Amino acid sequence: MSKLTQKQINDKVWAACDTFRGTIDATQYKDYILTMLFIKYISDVNKEKRADYMDKYSGDIERVERAMKHERFKVPEDSSFDYLYDNRNADNLGELTNIALENIEDANRSKLEKVFRNIDYNSEPNLGQTKDRNRRLKHLLTDFVELDLRPSNLEGNDVIGDSYEYLIANFASDAGKKAGEFYTPSQVSTLLAKLVEPKAGDRVCDPTCGSGSLLLKVADEIGSKNVALNGQELNGSTWALARMNMFLHEMDNAHIEWGDTLNNPLLKKDDALMKFDVVVANPPFSLDKWGADNASADRYNRFHRGIPPKSKGDYAFITHMIETLNEHGKAGVVLPHGVLFRGSSEAKIRKQLIDENILKAVIGLPANLFFGTGIPATILVFDKNKGCNTEVLFIDASNEFENAKNQNKLTNANIEKIVSTYKNWGTVDKYSHVATLEEIKENDYNLNIPRYMDTFEEEEPVDIKATQEEIKAIKQQIKAVEQKLEQHLQTLGF
Repeated sequence: MSKLTQKQINDKVWAACDTFRGTIDATQYKDYILTMLFIKYISDVNKEKRADYMDKYSGDIERVERAMKHERFKVPEDSSFDYLYDNRNADNLGELTNIALENIEDANRSKLEKVFRNIDYNSEPNLGQTKDRNRRLKHLLTDFVELDLRPSNLEGNDVIGDSYEYLIANFASDAGKKAGEFYTPSQVSTLLAKLVEPKAGDRVCDPTCGSGSLLLKVADEIGSKNVALNGQELNGSTWALARMNMFLHEMDNAHIEWGDTLNNPLLKKDDALMKFDVVVANPPFSLDKWGADNASADRYNRFHRGIPPKSKGDYAFITHMIETLNEHGKAGVVLPHGVLFRGSSEAKIRKQLIDENILKAVIGLPANLFFGTGIPATILVFDKNKGCNTEVLFIDASNEFENAKNQNKLTNANIEKIVSTYKNWGTVDKYSHVATLEEIKENDYNLNIPRYMDTFEEEEPVDIKATQEEIKAIKQQIKAVEQKLEQHLQTLGF
């Protein structure tokens, strides 16, 4: 029997979204869909495990139950997907589903505590009045029951995790502007993961981790599960998605906290900020009211280089990331271009970061790559272990992309060109420039990319003589057409 492919899961789950389309927007129904996918998966995994143990222990229930206690997830019988499906005609289906989630959370408190707190399958505002709500939930269960997600029926270990990522990306595309809150486009995540050059054994952090996709890209880049993933996310629903995303990728030890990174950092050890080998982030651009009023009293002294403006939190995130790097750590962060040249306190912080010799590269990206905004962005790469090399590499990749329907995309070739230029550390005509510290000082620490490289493409010189001949020929053609028209009109009596 053929096994279930990622595409089949994608297609089935995406079609199941029709249950909600037109009722609630994608930013909300994604939580219902992805949570149900998670419940179906852990239910099917447990069902297969139980069957295996029944065979192994010849139906000895006591031994089977004892063995099941050591499985990754415990799914109470009256809370499994199959139980919900069997009760799909119940008048209180929303309530039954919520109870099932609570039971699963209670049975797996060390892993799933609070994960389902923000999802309500009995919500009248989201899912309608009782009759409509029951109908929608019944459709959802009926769509999912056809998916056999037992591991032995999946085409590879990564299928369910990759499918979950695919769906998050598709939901982001559907959600439009709001998607920026939970998803970084896959190609940008891949690029960022390559630029920070992670290695096995690294401790990695994303302080604005969204659904966790960027962290998983860094783990992919390492090619091993020998990595410690850490993240913090402000939005409770998105934090829950990140937790489930980690489990579906078998990164059970990932440490994902829920809270405001700038005002209440939760990734700590012995009451001090944890330090990381790699920090990556795609924080909200120019966040207003990020907490500047309390920054001078920050107990971790993160803002000792200066306090960023109240209405633009970009350097607050940069500062936090730098302060959580260990002595040889690297950071990569996606930001708006304004961080390269804005004045006032941002200029002061920028100067100090450059004088500390931790800024390694400035990379200009094409416009319209992100779901939340069409403006072009830049990636800054920091390295606490630059040694005596005080140069900064500038890359202008703004003109190299693929036009797509809603967003532009970086192709694999575009990504490879940026990464190889970064690793080769050289000047490429109209593409990259290695700037000395003296050049940067001459530019008053302004990092605006056009100050360091000329990307202007001269137009082909105009051949005046050939153009005159072309104009002459066109005039003769027009004259001939007019004469012919005149003849036709005379024939018709005009």
